[in-house]
Amino acid sequence: MDIVKRFIRYAKIDTESDPNSKSVPSTEKQKKLANLLLEELTEIGVEAFVDEYSYVYGKIKGTKKTKNSVGFIAHLDTSSDAPGKNVKPRIIENYDGSTIILNQDYQMSPKTFSVLNDVIGDDIIVTDGNTLLGADDKAGIAIIVDFCQQLLKNNFEYGDIYLAFTPDEEIGRGADYFNLDFFKADFAYTLDGSKVGGIDYENFNAASAWVKFNGRSIHPGSAKLKLINAMHLAFEFHSLLPVFKNPAFTENREGFNHLTNMSGSVEEAFLSYIIRNHDKEKFLVQQKEFETIKDYLNNKYGYQAVEMKIEISYLNMYEILKLDLKPIEIAKQAIKNAGITPFTTAIRGGTDGARLTYMGLPCPNLGTGGYNFHGRYEFLSINQMKKAGEILFEIIKLIE
Repeated sequence: MDIVKRFIRYAKIDTESDPNSKSVPSTEKQKKLANLLLEELTEIGVEAFVDEYSYVYGKIKGTKKTKNSVGFIAHLDTSSDAPGKNVKPRIIENYDGSTIILNQDYQMSPKTFSVLNDVIGDDIIVTDGNTLLGADDKAGIAIIVDFCQQLLKNNFEYGDIYLAFTPDEEIGRGADYFNLDFFKADFAYTLDGSKVGGIDYENFNAASAWVKFNGRSIHPGSAKLKLINAMHLAFEFHSLLPVFKNPAFTENREGFNHLTNMSGSVEEAFLSYIIRNHDKEKFLVQQKEFETIKDYLNNKYGYQAVEMKIEISYLNMYEILKLDLKPIEIAKQAIKNAGITPFTTAIRGGTDGARLTYMGLPCPNLGTGGYNFHGRYEFLSINQMKKAGEILFEIIKLIE
């Protein structure tokens, strides 16, 4: 099976994860792709297994002795930000830069989506406008499996290679049950990036904040100087956050506070936020701002009007990777050897690799050729996806 057919096969499987689920994986449907990958990996000669949490692991025993072993990682799930069921991929050959009609309601052109200029002349895969595509991260899966197939069909020399396909990355749980006792790579790469040639090794520091507001409900007919509306407390709290830390006003390395959910009544109200910043000190300041506003409102109203919990989600992997840049230097040279100029970006998000790096497995991120992730305008460059496979071969040649 060639890489394009492989990707389309994966894309048609609904693997949307569920942030509200407590199960592992968060959705049963991720197991379908996990089991399919087990079959495929076993068929092409990879020693593979699926564990109780639907993590798929594999190992290819080296044909030569090397000081280091390498791993490649991608994730099974797709985002819940757009529909992921009944995906219907469509191939556009030799894209000419014109407007792409997805359906009568959705179209995209380089004027609106400048990244389309990156793929003029490429064969690309688009959606029908009704779902996301799933290039995030089924492109990564297809690249790794195709790489394994080509590796084992031909006479190459390489050290030990480890593989992992994780569930629930999109909801921040992809590394929760990662088996480092099996996955003995000295370093690894997630294939979960966008334009091929990119090496991501700096990401946001990330936290989540849950804020509860306790009102004092009184009949509005006799409410004067007695009623404290919990929803009004929530409005007041939000209004005290720095206005320009709204993600709609930020880019590049600028951090943000993003309101992700709100609900409530007169008596109780709830706000949920994600807090992001590449700079650790600024990240701590943002969390302190939340605490300061909470304390101010509690002091103002004279009781515990506001309760809050802040939890760290993941940290900037650069703080660890900068101590030993070997995985990054290898990736840069591999990309050059594949005929591309490498580039780096500071990810405005996170990957499984960020958490795995803090767990002791250095793990920068590589591009796959996918663009416009998490939405109906998602597309994938076939040419770049194939080039990403070449880069994996160049990486294993450089492992000593």
